[in-house]
Amino acid sequence: MSAFTPDSVARPQGPAWLSDRRAAALERFDDAGLPTEAEEIWRYSRISELDLDRYSPVQGEPESGVPADAVDGIESVGRRAGLIVTRNGRVAHVELDGALAGRGVEVGDVLAAPDGDDLFGSVAASSTDALTELATAFVSAAVLVRVPAGVTVADPIVVVHWVDADGEAVFPRTVVVLGEDAEATVIERFQSSDVAAFVDPVIELDVGDAARLKYASVQDLGPRVWQTAYQASRVGRDGQLSSTAVALGGDYARLRIDARLERQGGSSQLMAVYFAAGSTMHDFRTLQDHDAPQTTSDLLFKGAVAGTSKGVYSGIIRVRPKARGTNAFQTNRNLVLSEGAGAESVPTLEIETDDVRCSHASAVGPIDEEQRYYLESRGIPPEVAERLIVLGFFSEVLERLPSPTLADRLRDRLAVRLGGGA
Repeated sequence: MSAFTPDSVARPQGPAWLSDRRAAALERFDDAGLPTEAEEIWRYSRISELDLDRYSPVQGEPESGVPADAVDGIESVGRRAGLIVTRNGRVAHVELDGALAGRGVEVGDVLAAPDGDDLFGSVAASSTDALTELATAFVSAAVLVRVPAGVTVADPIVVVHWVDADGEAVFPRTVVVLGEDAEATVIERFQSSDVAAFVDPVIELDVGDAARLKYASVQDLGPRVWQTAYQASRVGRDGQLSSTAVALGGDYARLRIDARLERQGGSSQLMAVYFAAGSTMHDFRTLQDHDAPQTTSDLLFKGAVAGTSKGVYSGIIRVRPKARGTNAFQTNRNLVLSEGAGAESVPTLEIETDDVRCSHASAVGPIDEEQRYYLESRGIPPEVAERLIVLGFFSEVLERLPSPTLADRLRDRLAVRLGGGA
């Protein structure tokens, strides 16, 4: 890993406080080393295939403006209140509705914020993942979306991370902060051209007391991109988080989600849709972490695999000693569409107190033959019947996306990926 050295850490510009953080993170990464499948959190993965020597940290001057190839992904969301575009990990474009700016809503770069030192890593600091440390060591910008107390943002704020640096490692970072009783929707897209790249995002979601955040991420990276993403959230008293992930691209695409409920009455709803074809692998790891009484979490992840692709879901519901009155549910269902494909589903409960309601369920299997027969008996061709069944299987999650326009576009995208027209 000759490109990821203390000298290269010192190259990116940024505020003075970040230099020490970068150096310390690289030291922790070097001490830990790259993860292996022997670690439980990486079991079933392909992490041993990651060769960091193939990549180097993004260098050169950042480019400004919205890349032409990213415009369609932006427009697919429909109406928006603001837009932040990064290109190869650096902020390239920022816009915000003037009325919202007048009410104290902020979008931009955490590294330029007066309190950036406090914001950066405030939610993700508890991660012990070596690749999250690497992301901190080589971060060159961090998107900031901040909504002050009592302010409601009606339309989504859109964040697009565009990657077109071939042979380079990109470290996007996003920090979303909602003050007390604030409300907002943030839609984040990860897209790339057909490049060989390593993308290592970190997303931090900080939901204040009684605040309400709807967050959605869409990963549609190119077929030669490796992604190892980490999403951390913290929900305050009576706060609400709804988080949806859609994964469609990448060679190996991993998303680890740690959702912490740390004050009474907080709730989180975690959802995902993932479709893998060819030799792609989608890898999801989740933690529903209850650390306060009367908290609620509900997880629904749905995936489908075709060709020789693989899907992995591993999730933990953790109820800590002081989290009496917890309600926590976890459901993962997978469709296996061809003989060469496979899926693993490993739900887990760790309960350290009583007076709780917790359950988990998982399923891996082919399309229901009765559903297929029902459609084919009414004259629907087999390939169309299969496509309709899979789209119906995903609809339970897609219809909950915070943008109906985006949901429609993703249904079209899935239809095409499944072998049919939109």
